[in-house]
Amino acid sequence: MEHSLIVIKPDAVQRKMIGTILSRFENKGFTILKMKMLTFTREQAEEFYSPHQGQPYFPSLVKFITSGPVVALVLEGSVAVDVVRLMIGSTKSYEATAGTIRGDFGLGLKDNVIHASDSAESFERESQIIF
Repeated sequence: MEHSLIVIKPDAVQRKMIGTILSRFENKGFTILKMKMLTFTREQAEEFYSPHQGQPYFPSLVKFITSGPVVALVLEGSVAVDVVRLMIGSTKSYEATAGTIRGDFGLGLKDNVIHASDSAESFERESQIIF
């Protein structure tokens, strides 16, 4: 079994989509091992998005993720990282395939409703920041 971290972003929390998004992962057969609601501090956000530090979009990522509460989860399942990434769709919501979470609910680039770890290494680093 493998683990993945997902973060339901402030736009989805504000739009009351937590249950809708969680049900997709539960219906797929993932087990929720940990879950919590939090608001990222600036320091947490900067550490969380540190792989993007130095990019022109870094400040807007930090501003957006700290703009309101998020729901973070550790999921467990077979090939979790890859399956979760397929389920959420392209980072750019307007390019995401219909049927994916971002394709169905995302509104843009940063307001794309969800984050998911892109590797086992990212999962370890990101989950330590949140949990």
